Amino acid sequence: MEQVDPIPLEVVRGYLVSTVYQMRATLIRTAYAPVLYETHDFSCGLLNEKGELAAMSEDFSGHVFAMSLGLAAVLEKFKDDIHPGDVLAVNDPYTGGTHLNDIAFYTPFFIDGKLMLYIAVRAHHSDVGGSTPGSMPLAREIYEEGLRIPPVRLYRRGDRDEDLWRLILANVRTPGERAGDLYAQLAALHTGHARLIELTERWSADAVLAAMASLVTYADRLVAAGVTRIPDGQYGAEDALEDDGFGSGPV
Repeated sequence: MEQVDPIPLEVVRGYLVSTVYQMRATLIRTAYAPVLYETHDFSCGLLNEKGELAAMSEDFSGHVFAMSLGLAAVLEKFKDDIHPGDVLAVNDPYTGGTHLNDIAFYTPFFIDGKLMLYIAVRAHHSDVGGSTPGSMPLAREIYEEGLRIPPVRLYRRGDRDEDLWRLILANVRTPGERAGDLYAQLAALHTGHARLIELTERWSADAVLAAMASLVTYADRLVAAGVTRIPDGQYGAEDALEDDGFGSGPV
């Protein structure tokens, strides 16, 4: 890969990080549920068109892999049919999700008609239906946990799918709060979009993409360097959960 000048690389890196932190600030200020505005159980990120994470807020590190896996599932479904103004959603753990409470939104960012990257927000919702309030019951099957959302298009070219919106809100106990938190996620996406427009007005799209590629490569080198410090050998561990909730422990 072509070497990127470290000075503009650091400037662009700082801008990308600043973007995700302004997204998180928007989400915190506009969210309805305490799990978002106090506990910060969410993540904001920027991913390249391959789905590789280039910047992410530090709120919930468990979303690191899920951010990329969720986008991979979305791209598998919609890759040849993605447009400016689209918002793609998913929470199904079998297709890029974590647990059903975490609903992820992805929106593409285009420059001069060319797809440049994806803006993402994954947030924990206080209730997504299921057999108990809070949507984390002692369950024997996933259908007891809440509403499963496979990769779907919530917005097409800026227009919301009203039938899908009503379907989601009809399957939760607190539709007003859910709508507020979904709007907060959308507001965070808009913040990211506005900041990226500012970035590409100062730096060309090619320069930003080259910097993002360099950041991904740099992260790979850091991981490889860390692995080399682990002595050769075989490593193992064993642990157990006290109970599965149905008297079947230890697991």
